[in-house]
Amino acid sequence: MNTQQSGYFLAPTLVSAAPKFEAERASFQDAVLGATPTYVKQLVAGGVAGGLSKTAVAPLERIKILYQIKHGNFQSMGVFRSLSCITRTEGFRGLYKGNGASVLRIVPYAALHFASYEQYRHWIIEGCPATGTGPVIDLVAGSLAGGTAVLCTYPLDLARTRLAYQVNSLGNKSSFGHVLPAPYKGIADVCTRVFQEGGVRGLYRGVCPTMWGILPYAGLKFYVYETMKRHLPEDSRSSLPAKLACGAVAGILGQTVTYPLDVVRRQMQVQSENALVGARYKGTLDALVTIARGQGWRQLFAGLGINYMKLVPSAAIGFATYDSLKSTLRVPPRQSQS
Repeated sequence: MNTQQSGYFLAPTLVSAAPKFEAERASFQDAVLGATPTYVKQLVAGGVAGGLSKTAVAPLERIKILYQIKHGNFQSMGVFRSLSCITRTEGFRGLYKGNGASVLRIVPYAALHFASYEQYRHWIIEGCPATGTGPVIDLVAGSLAGGTAVLCTYPLDLARTRLAYQVNSLGNKSSFGHVLPAPYKGIADVCTRVFQEGGVRGLYRGVCPTMWGILPYAGLKFYVYETMKRHLPEDSRSSLPAKLACGAVAGILGQTVTYPLDVVRRQMQVQSENALVGARYKGTLDALVTIARGQGWRQLFAGLGINYMKLVPSAAIGFATYDSLKSTLRVPPRQSQS
């Protein structure tokens, strides 16, 4: 009898306590989000968006890199045969070789990229109120943000490229006839060996074409994305399909204009400082001319088709996730940010 009475009275007690618990949880969440600085929320949103977007297209990213640096016979295989070849020789994990370095780079890169874009935009508007809030602000702020993010994370990008460049079954020579270095064991091994060969300069090999490419690319990407959103009906701007579409178009336009510089960057990143291989390119312009003459002008666009295949979902996921997380984390509208 006592047990039944206890059970009888316990259920209503728990039910009545549920709303109170939910209210307290919501209150705690409000307090935490309210106490978190806006720039921290932007860093978190940008980092998560970058990690998700990069991992989603990691297999295509690896194939694109192998195309760009003419490794083995991958260019003649096509996308699906290349994916099959890597899976057969290296297993499923081979499709994600270098993705650890990629995510390790892209999380701080994207966090800095998105957050510094917001900050640069705020500084420009505050410092030069006569400029207004038009698309030119997005172009300038996006370019500055891209450059900032690249300089802070470049060695990790170089490590990602060298790890993705390794293909277990193709021997120790590249398509250029160069003897490849012994396989790298991981990110730390890449950075250590590159530093031993060329010092800090070696860790930043290829940064010039990267900067020449990222400044217009990042600026155009934010410019197109924000401009397209402004032209959407007010009630459609916050919808996920609209964000995905705007992000995809922005990524395609920005990447197409700057793609040859991305090819130059990849080929410079896999160069070695040792006497056996030697440095092949003296700089960005020399690399562009040398590649066009020696490998054909089409090599400057090698992997562009794959890039489109990965860029559409990557850019769409990145922008949509960032905007959605800003809403979830209650980042204040730009007009009210201080």
